[in-house]
Amino acid sequence: MDDQALREQLQLAGYIADEGLATTLWLAGELQRPLLIEGDAGVGKTALALAMARAGGRRLVRLQCHEGIDLAQAAYEWNYGRQLLAIRLHETDAVAATGTDNIAQRLREADLFTREYLLERPLLRAIVSDEPCVLLIDEVDRADEAFEAFLLEVLSDYQITVPELGTLTARHIPQVLLTSNGTRELSDALRRRCLYHWLDYPTLAREVAIVRATLPQAEGTLIEQAVAFVQRLRREDLGKTPGVAETLDWVRALHALRMARLPDDPDGLMATLGCLLKTRDDRFQIGAERVRQLCEGRRTVGVAEKA
Repeated sequence: MDDQALREQLQLAGYIADEGLATTLWLAGELQRPLLIEGDAGVGKTALALAMARAGGRRLVRLQCHEGIDLAQAAYEWNYGRQLLAIRLHETDAVAATGTDNIAQRLREADLFTREYLLERPLLRAIVSDEPCVLLIDEVDRADEAFEAFLLEVLSDYQITVPELGTLTARHIPQVLLTSNGTRELSDALRRRCLYHWLDYPTLAREVAIVRATLPQAEGTLIEQAVAFVQRLRREDLGKTPGVAETLDWVRALHALRMARLPDDPDGLMATLGCLLKTRDDRFQIGAERVRQLCEGRRTVGVAEKA
């Protein structure tokens, strides 16, 4: 399968990828390398992983990173409750059989640290999967550098070392996608192990195609006008720029209100802007007059239109 075929599969899975992204995805698969996708929040990074799983008929294993994430949350931990229960049951059986609490009859430590008592978290789940899967390491920039260092073994050799069991190596190399919103700079060591792609906000034509594919029931005129409005809105000095998900929510809301096109009166849109503007300052900045200007395609003074 070449990059064009992959692009078509993604489109069938509901994701409209441009040529550059499709080529990078294809190369990551051919080279069996992780792919690091960076971009602003809302450009469709997580949605890409979901589409990759659907397109390839694979299971998606997702690790959501956050501040303070550790090995137990990301890879594995021992089921201490079950281990303790096994010890108590074994001791009870030993007493019943011998009439004494003989230390020699107690459960050996080696019997407690087996796969039976191991809780698989996303990274280990992807490594030991019986079938090929897509591993999404989402918002890796929210984790710290110590966690990045642990990821190096996973991303370099597709294996995880469990001291009590040894090294567990992937049966099938997972298709790994890491996403970052750029809240901090990632280490050079992590970047070296990945292919890289910057995912920007979609062009007007691509965003229209995305909305049409996702909401085919909405009027074509409404979709075109709404997407053009959002594209202009992104050029405003906002605290939180609306992403593709916000565009879809807005068009869905406008369609639910039985709109076939954007109304001439901006007051008819004001109550729906909560789909696009998610902070108090942004909401007060975009008033009725500015909404009218954005509908008409007029620019804010000093803010140039992008080509």
